[in-house]
Amino acid sequence: MSVLPARMPRGRRSGARVPVRVGPVSARVSLRTVLVSALAVVTTGVVVVLALTAGDYPLSPGQVVAVLLGGGDAGARLVVIDLRLARVVLGLLAGAMLGVAGAIVQTTTRNGLASPDLLGVTAGAGAGAVAMLVLTGPGTVLATPVAALLGGLAAAALVALLLRYAGSTGLQVLLVGVGVSAFFGGLTSWLLLVASIDDLARANVWLTGSLGERGAAEATVLAVTLAVTAVVLVPLAARLPALELGRDVAAALGHRPARAEAGLLLCAVALTSATVAMVGPIGFVALVAPHLARMASGAPRASLVVSGLVGAAVVTASDLVARVAFAPLLLPTGAVTAAVGAPFLIWLLVLGRKGFTS
Repeated sequence: MSVLPARMPRGRRSGARVPVRVGPVSARVSLRTVLVSALAVVTTGVVVVLALTAGDYPLSPGQVVAVLLGGGDAGARLVVIDLRLARVVLGLLAGAMLGVAGAIVQTTTRNGLASPDLLGVTAGAGAGAVAMLVLTGPGTVLATPVAALLGGLAAAALVALLLRYAGSTGLQVLLVGVGVSAFFGGLTSWLLLVASIDDLARANVWLTGSLGERGAAEATVLAVTLAVTAVVLVPLAARLPALELGRDVAAALGHRPARAEAGLLLCAVALTSATVAMVGPIGFVALVAPHLARMASGAPRASLVVSGLVGAAVVTASDLVARVAFAPLLLPTGAVTAAVGAPFLIWLLVLGRKGFTS
């Protein structure tokens, strides 16, 4: 199977769209988006190598690359493969899933302030996961993700119901999301109050939003969730450009906007809930990643692929900072993303850039 780009006419700008055929499937792809995607892949790769070098047993980038290519000495392989790789892969998956979820929500709602964490989905998923941890114990590896998914769905349904009456401008979306987040945050606090000492300690560790104390099992759950969601998401993603133009235009183009939006938002909730269940609430990644992807590509809509790559790089880099910035003290990954994401949100609100907040 080969990718065959059509010949680009002389003088066409690098941001223009050109026909691309992959087997029997054809599409028009922005060259700038392709270049940005390639740059994001390289950047993410550099971050991964740096993350694998840092720790109590520092390694050189050359040693890490040698191990990843199947070589290296026994000591380096032990440190990279057995001690660090699972955490880095977990960060990549969590960041990619949050980035894709944020891009879906922002494009579907046509609102740059809409993201799973600001809309209360993260808080709802967190409440569901804490309820499972506190009321029934840790259970199986799939019990917490299922509980988180149910909590995220409940939060999303509540937000959708309230926005039908409150409207869906940037400020109204933000206020409704704050209210829903506060409700589920209060529920989480109540659950922690009635929890036993052991359950409270377990839940508090999880609520820090960190990649620490997690490994291959959590990464496997996220990988399976991402793969299953992708089966549903890939055909629905083709409808995003039409949905961005509004429901009336999408319907005129032959789409079923209500069904497509419901399917896309369900995918976003599933991605967010699974991530929250496995690594805890890591805030602002779903908000920041699509905006960075859109700024880099110069497109009116954030590409799901670029948003996922940016999200993966952001979480992996944040976890690296959390591990080495104040060593031997280890910060939660969520604390680093919040330190970056909160000023970014304020910047969006203050500037009110066209196409971002309205």
